[in-house]
Amino acid sequence: MKRVVFNQKGGVGKSTITCNLAAVAASRGIRTLVIDLDAQANSTRYLLGDQADTLRYTAADFFDQMLNFRLRPNPTEDFIVQSTFDENLYVLPSSAGLDDLHGKLEARYKIYKLREALDTLSGFEQIWIDTPPALNYYTRSALIAGDSCLIPFDCDDFSRRALYTLIDNVAEIRTDHNAKLEVEGIIINQFQARASLPGQIVQELRDENLPVLETMLSSSVKIKESHQFSLPMIHLDSRHKLTLEFSSLYDEIQKNQKSRRKSAGLKKA
Repeated sequence: MKRVVFNQKGGVGKSTITCNLAAVAASRGIRTLVIDLDAQANSTRYLLGDQADTLRYTAADFFDQMLNFRLRPNPTEDFIVQSTFDENLYVLPSSAGLDDLHGKLEARYKIYKLREALDTLSGFEQIWIDTPPALNYYTRSALIAGDSCLIPFDCDDFSRRALYTLIDNVAEIRTDHNAKLEVEGIIINQFQARASLPGQIVQELRDENLPVLETMLSSSVKIKESHQFSLPMIHLDSRHKLTLEFSSLYDEIQKNQKSRRKSAGLKKA
């Protein structure tokens, strides 16, 4: 299963959500890969810590080899690094070099290369892809390669207006490039239960039959500590409220996936 965490707005928690859901999966014995396609490399730093400064290869090298027809590309496995705190959690790390390659990759129309690479990659039950805050080459490549996408959402009016555009963008990718792509769910992040506006916005989205997930993530200063120590919440504090929310969110996503597969099987029958 390949999931893309996608939002064109920055600061909505894409990297935090990607890494924590992947960490929950890995903690349950599922061999899991995080692909960091954001040149800011927040997911890379979160999961690898200081190791991120000494990497031999990054996603920039992975994409750079696609521009050289004379060289036989290295297998995707060569660019993958194991995390230090969980033997089941791996990262295809990012670097600032992704920005330098963007224009060349887009001009040469290498938009399907990520999907081709992941189709030949074996050994991972789940792949989580963190995307940059823009609908650029890397984000489109991820959506073309993915099975589904998750959209982090902050409860404000600006985010709500942008949400409809995001859903339209996914629909366009599905129509033109990836027929199986679906919006698996909208993740409410940094939810403030005591404030009236967030609850009102969430209810209105549900009334519009948008796929808002039931589990919402609270706002907590603990997540900053998690970033500082380069440890997802499941490893930093397994009993914390936010950790339990991430675990519940993961369970909900998995349950919904099984229900959709069962429904699809019944329709085929």
